[in-house]
Formats: sequence, structure tokens, C-alpha cells
Amino acid sequence: MADPVTQSPFVSSSAFSSGQPQLGGCGGAGSASCAGKGLAGPGGPGVPEEGGGKRPLGAHDLLFWRDARKTGVVFGASLLLLLSLAVLSAISVVAHLALALLSVTISLRVYKAVVQAIQKSEEGHPFRAYLELDVTLSQETFQAHAATVALHLNQALRLLLRLFLVEDLVDSLKLVMAMWVLTYVGAVFNGITLLILAELLAFTLPPLYEKYKVQIDHYVGIARRQTKDLVDKIQAKLPGLAKKKPE
Repeated sequence: MADPVTQSPFVSSSAFSSGQPQLGGCGGAGSASCAGKGLAGPGGPGVPEEGGGKRPLGAHDLLFWRDARKTGVVFGASLLLLLSLAVLSAISVVAHLALALLSVTISLRVYKAVVQAIQKSEEGHPFRAYLELDVTLSQETFQAHAATVALHLNQALRLLLRLFLVEDLVDSLKLVMAMWVLTYVGAVFNGITLLILAELLAFTLPPLYEKYKVQIDHYVGIARRQTKDLVDKIQAKLPGLAKKKPE
């Protein structure tokens, strides 16, 4: 049987061929090499990059808890927002967040103004550095993002056209089954509840998969092979469902 790690449906094969250190070790260098490079494990201070610096945490690093403190802040804040949306309306949540932020900024602005008046100092506006930040979106950046969005939108529209106009009967039947399952899911959960569950899974499954990667890949591979065999048997008994082979 092929190595389940190299056939992982979740981890790209480039991660194993690029020579980068994998979790649980530093390639063939051993633990001493890890200590020499100052690699941060899960919950460490950051993700080191070549040259000794640290690159900012990305979405992948947050989901795998590379920095436990920052991931905890993001996870807690987003979960609190979703729970607030589950209890209150979106307008109320936005209004309360705006009021909380304005309460902090106005209080700090007034406090600094009073202190400056008493001490006869001229420290200036407390948020001057942030007010002078350049937050404008350049035309090149906007066009690049617009081109990316247009590409994905065109692909999605083409996929929907294929599925709903039954270009391939098997794919359309898969969509029918998925929508049928979603009717039962929608009867039990609403959208906000599904988002809360999705966030909980997003922040818990990646570390678990990283820890039990080999075992999970093994069983996922078995399930995929059995599913493929079942689909092949159905298509063999119903020739009209067989996909056309590319010429």
C-alpha cells in the first residue's frame, strides 16, 4: 500500500518535497538542529523565516496554533462575534461594536487633552500616528484583486452552468444528493449556528490532524478507494452514467 502521508488529501505534496522542516522534527537534522535554528513549536512566539527574522502569521499558522496567544485572540474574538450575531441582529452588533470603539477613543482623546491642558504640554493628538497612515488602495492593487475575483466568479458560474444543465449526469446527481442533505441540515441549524460549528472545527481539526496525520490519511484513503469502487460499479451497471473519456 502506498504511503498514506504522500497521498494526503489535506496536505500538499510540495510540503514534503521542498525540504522544509515538518512537524515533530526538523527533517534529518534532529532536535539539536531545531534548537540551533530557534524554531517555534505550536504556541511559540512566531514563525521564523530564513535570515533569522519572523514572518507574520498567516491563516494556516493561525489554524494550526503556531502562536497560541494570537490564535486565541483571533479565535475568541471571532467566536464572540458569531455568538453575538446569534443572539442579536447584525445591525445591533455593528452598532454596539461602534459604540464600544468610540467610547474608548473619545475617552482617551479627552483624557489626553485634559492632561495636556494641566501640564501645559504639547504632545499632540494621541492617534496622530494612525491618522497619518496611508490607507488608500492603489489602482494597481484594486485591479489585481478585481481580476482575481473575476476569475473565480467566472469559474463558479461555469461550474453552476455545467451542474444545472446536466453536462455530466453523475456530477449533477451528486449535487442533488448534496442539496437533499442540506435540506435536513437547514431544518436543524441556521446559518449562524453552522458558522459557529465551522469555526470550532476549523480551529480544532487542523491540530488534531497534524497530530494523527498518518492514521487519518490511512483511513481517508481507504474510504476514498471504497467510494471510487462503488461509483465505478454503479457506472458499470448503468452505461448511460459513464463519463466520456477525453479524446
